[in-house]
Amino acid sequence: MKWVSGKKTGVLVWMVIVTETILFSGCAATQTTAEHQPREQAAVVERQPGEQVAAPVQWPLGTATPSETCGVCHQAIYREYALGFGADLQFKGIVYKSAQEQLLNLPSHVSITGTAHSLAGVDPFPLHARGMEEEGKSCDVCHFPEPFEIVDFADTAERDVPKPKARPKTQEAGGLTCASCHLTPDGKMRGPYDVSSPHQTVKNLKMQTSDMCAYCHSLGKRVVGKQTQTFLEWYEDFNKPGLGRQHCQDCHMPRTIRKVAEDFNVPVRAVARHLWTGGHSTQRLRTALSLVTIQPQEGKSALEFHVINIGAGHSVPTGSNRRAIYLKANVLDEGGNGIASQEWMFAPWYGMRPDDKAFLEEDKKRPDAEAAIQADAQGPHEQIIRAGEERVLSWTPELKAGNYTVQTGLIYDLNRYNERGFADDQTALSSASLSVVIK
Repeated sequence: MKWVSGKKTGVLVWMVIVTETILFSGCAATQTTAEHQPREQAAVVERQPGEQVAAPVQWPLGTATPSETCGVCHQAIYREYALGFGADLQFKGIVYKSAQEQLLNLPSHVSITGTAHSLAGVDPFPLHARGMEEEGKSCDVCHFPEPFEIVDFADTAERDVPKPKARPKTQEAGGLTCASCHLTPDGKMRGPYDVSSPHQTVKNLKMQTSDMCAYCHSLGKRVVGKQTQTFLEWYEDFNKPGLGRQHCQDCHMPRTIRKVAEDFNVPVRAVARHLWTGGHSTQRLRTALSLVTIQPQEGKSALEFHVINIGAGHSVPTGSNRRAIYLKANVLDEGGNGIASQEWMFAPWYGMRPDDKAFLEEDKKRPDAEAAIQADAQGPHEQIIRAGEERVLSWTPELKAGNYTVQTGLIYDLNRYNERGFADDQTALSSASLSVVIK
């Protein structure tokens, strides 16, 4: 990065020339295609002494502008975005169906600790599923959106959230970039503060609200239990009843005190960490649900399992219908032998109704037959656990008089449709043990 100064008829001219690509740990943080090669960008700012006037900067690639370009100046934010710096993120390879299939994993040059946003263009699962289930259609437009305005979804009576407009197919590979969120339709960079910078900027406080996340994290109107409803789950179940004032960013982008751009004369202030911890963060997963096991009646074999969503501002699991939470319960005798077991699965519905085997024949006629059949083939299951909800599940195993131990655990699964024997994409969330006496 170079700062060049000169004089032009008594007016100072400042120019920022960006020519660098940021590399970490000896390898590029994200893929750079020939189309997205770093190029020189210049911004000229003319000003009188003491005057600060932002100069227009052209972004010819729009939201396909490589995030490395932004990382030249916004180094700490870029490290978080591209490498998950300061978080416990880890991408877990998964299989589509059979445990014997080739692992769907990230390209070798991409960090497995990167954020979901930085990996959006190379995540092998949506790319694979698009070919298998959607006949190659570019349906996952949230991975490569055009610039959009932040709409007041939370303040409108009709909350029917559409998908954002997708970039041209030739620009999909760039994935979700810094510009995807920060670039406005009129070519300015938006943020929550008034700033003086080499490029045109605009202050927009909605960058700190859940409306910023609505386009890509909800689809259509609210249907309780359905997939892709995260924003609406937050609004209807958490924000509206007053369970908390937090917006998406308060949990998924916790703030720290620092400069937005390290090498510039800008103030130190509260800046969001660009991590978006979620399903690939063990810490985030383990704080979402609480599990309590009780024996309601002394001496009886009836058991109750209370699964409480007090750590998430939305349903759990949320987002893709492939996500699932398993609750497993095992009863052991005094010798540690398994006597009885039970399992429940919590997962989003694929469509507007509960998943059900009764619709399998009907599914074959659908354009999305592959995906719909996978969901309905598993049959009815427990609905996802809404924000603030305490779900109570009952089980009465057949037990003789004696002393027993009830062991329970919650497990998060990134893909409930593959063989259960494949557990590399699962995360143990919590476990509990209860001693019971049956009379």
